[in-house]
Amino acid sequence: MTGKKIPSDLLTVIGLVLLIDLFVLTPGLSETVFRNILGLPFVLFLPGYALIAALFPAKADLDGIERTALSFGLSIAVVPLIGLGLNYTPWGIRPLPILISLSVFTLAMCGLAYLRRAKLPEADAFEVPFRQMALGLKSEILEKPEPGLDRALTIVLVISILLSVTTLIYVVITPKEGEHFTEFYILGPEGMADNYPTNYTLGENGEVIVGVVNHEYRYVNYTLDVRLENKSLPLPEDMQQVTLAHNETWEKPLTLTPPVEGKDMKLEFLLFNDTDKETPYRDLHLWINVNSTESQANSTGI
Repeated sequence: MTGKKIPSDLLTVIGLVLLIDLFVLTPGLSETVFRNILGLPFVLFLPGYALIAALFPAKADLDGIERTALSFGLSIAVVPLIGLGLNYTPWGIRPLPILISLSVFTLAMCGLAYLRRAKLPEADAFEVPFRQMALGLKSEILEKPEPGLDRALTIVLVISILLSVTTLIYVVITPKEGEHFTEFYILGPEGMADNYPTNYTLGENGEVIVGVVNHEYRYVNYTLDVRLENKSLPLPEDMQQVTLAHNETWEKPLTLTPPVEGKDMKLEFLLFNDTDKETPYRDLHLWINVNSTESQANSTGI
């Protein structure tokens, strides 16, 4: 058993696992499109293939089509089970624990498959003949004497397959843009959509939290304006203009000091985008009461 070379298909699986680990764990590489390209087989094919290789080490156990189909099916079954197991661990279902768990599982199954194949006669052990397949394809296209039309059709077929695979990868890694919109919200001082300060004494402060989330698929320059009865209130300089990238969130507390007293006054929060400075893109409002110090004292019986 010792001294047997590792089968080429298992070497390929091990290489792909190590490569995706490299792309995910290395800063800079983890932001590239190749991470998504490698991640698809890492999740949808390699775990199942490694398990099938361990369970059925002989050529006669399964043919190529059965192995391929079961590899996809078992991957879809194994990955959620690993995720379920992680859910009951201190690490939880997060990218790094999932990466490590799938890598360890796939490499362990490759090791078991190697040990089981090594016990079989070399002629009986399963192996994907990559070299023979490449040489056969080359001979079929370039060396085998055949009519020009047949050769042209073979080349067109190969090109069509390559284009189909390329298109599939592009569609998967380039998701269609969703709806373009901006989230605009205000929260109470505890960070909940509740307990808004609506009753003030003249000269006293109240606090709300203002939030903006950009889902516009581009950088957007926002302008914030807070108005009490159509009169703008002073805002801190860092809250007047906000620039956000796509999917970026901005959230800040805002201290309000109503300058006039009144009942059922409309406090408006207006958000403008960079395409229209006159019409609010999003707007929110609260109805507030502001009492003078004397009226507040009289209402409490002092």
